[in-house]
Amino acid sequence: MSGHRSPSEDSATDVVRWAVFSCALVPVVLLWYGTSLAGAAGTALGLAAVTAACRVLLRQSERGAARLLAEERAPHRGRHHRTGSGTHRGGRHTGGNSPGA
Repeated sequence: MSGHRSPSEDSATDVVRWAVFSCALVPVVLLWYGTSLAGAAGTALGLAAVTAACRVLLRQSERGAARLLAEERAPHRGRHHRTGSGTHRGGRHTGGNSPGA
């Protein structure tokens, strides 16, 4: 991966790191306070599933934001900024092979 990341990528990575840290810390604290091993393991699995889903959503959001930013920076070629003389457009043609001529 490249060494340069945008601030939004850094913050998303930080969020995921803290979530992973909490996935490890919460079951330990639960065990410390007397929760059963099964209860702590279930909590850990639930937190891991939520963290994974949030990570996927964050990555999709980052890709969508990057795509929008790239589209904003790209030059727009709309209806009034076409290149060429327009000879291939549809519509009526003047002169030539008309039946009445």
